[in-house]
Amino acid sequence: MKNKRLFNSMLITFLVLGLTEITSSQSKTTKAESKNAAQTKKPLVTFVELGSVNCIPCKAMQPIMRAIEKKYGDQVKVIFYDVWKPEQSGYAEQYRIKLIPTQVFLNKEGKEFFRHEGFYPEAEIDKLLQKQGLKIQTGS
Repeated sequence: MKNKRLFNSMLITFLVLGLTEITSSQSKTTKAESKNAAQTKKPLVTFVELGSVNCIPCKAMQPIMRAIEKKYGDQVKVIFYDVWKPEQSGYAEQYRIKLIPTQVFLNKEGKEFFRHEGFYPEAEIDKLLQKQGLKIQTGS
């Protein structure tokens, strides 16, 4: 009888500990899945810069693109294509550009909503992005 009680007590302890571990591990999985979903969040705007690293106005756009990425975080995706490189020259035709630099802005569905040719000041890009509902992230 004493052995049976001991066995039952041990069995209950193992069951409780096992359920606690399962619940804890499911909670960790759910948190990890939520984090991954947040990281794969689709940007509200895609900023496509078509230019070249050998073009003076294009070079001036480089720090602006980095600043936009930093200010708006995952709300905006910045893509640069060097259309003077053979492997990226097809983007000039795809986006039907006439000169470089050209900035093309796409909404979250991938539809173009704005285009600019030439150097584009950061303050003007800020106005455009904020008109689309993007907000400067604090701590930038």
